[in-house]
Amino acid sequence: MSESDQRPARHAGWLRTFLGSLLSGRGAESDGESARDSYFDAASRALDLGERAILLNLVQFGDMRVQDVMVPRAQITGVEVSTSLEDLAAIFADAAHSRLPVYRETLDEPLGMVHIKDVLRMLLKGGPVQDPALLALAREVLYVPPSMRAIDLLAKMQKTRIHMALVIDEYGGTDGLVTIEDIVEQIVGDIEDEHDSEEPALVRQLPDGAFEADARVLIEDLNQALGVLIKVPDSGEGADTLGGLIFSLAGRVPQSGEVITHPSGLTFEILEADARHIKTVRVDTAAPERRVERVGNEAHLPDPT
Repeated sequence: MSESDQRPARHAGWLRTFLGSLLSGRGAESDGESARDSYFDAASRALDLGERAILLNLVQFGDMRVQDVMVPRAQITGVEVSTSLEDLAAIFADAAHSRLPVYRETLDEPLGMVHIKDVLRMLLKGGPVQDPALLALAREVLYVPPSMRAIDLLAKMQKTRIHMALVIDEYGGTDGLVTIEDIVEQIVGDIEDEHDSEEPALVRQLPDGAFEADARVLIEDLNQALGVLIKVPDSGEGADTLGGLIFSLAGRVPQSGEVITHPSGLTFEILEADARHIKTVRVDTAAPERRVERVGNEAHLPDPT
């Protein structure tokens, strides 16, 4: 058996135990947090950088609530129950979603959801259509409070095989929407398919000669764009992207405004980041003599020596 074949078996037990601690709810207790941290520390030593990033997402995911992952009401694309099939097909085309919530008059009166497969099946079938057609197509959705743990909703979706949930506020109104994809993306990162629009270049040169880079850019592609060779230090073994490299240099996810220095003297200024991801980075191939470095909320000038 090869080393790559042995690795999953070697740390599968740690992952099962760790996931079990999240599902059991022990993460909310101090003793549970200590146990969870122990599982994470032990398991992370057996994982490469990409796997550690997913495991770190799992740690944070255990504390997430539905309100942390939901699509807010203002961004929900829904369909009124009286919508015709032809109009509904056009809405699906514009929204680029496979499921849409169905409501009567407002989102505060939800009736379920409609799946694009059912719409296509009815359109291809032809013949007379029940009026309103959406009542015949509406499927069940889950109704959950915003305070529910996201991992509990994931388990409920898997058990019921219902992959859309409407988030209901204390007054009975619709506060947001969650799909199983929204939850899974909190663990594995953004999931894109062939229908997603093409994104701009991951690296572009700025007027002052520096570069702005997406943290997802591969290091080899960044090297080619910058015309330099950025070596990955031993501490970052397994890092393939700029974000992974910076994470390994800092030992954490830096905040927006922080500057991380590569051993070669290259500087990475974090332009945009959240609690879990580095998003956009300014890369200076020639470090300025007097750059303000930000540590926490305090600014410091680097020691000229």
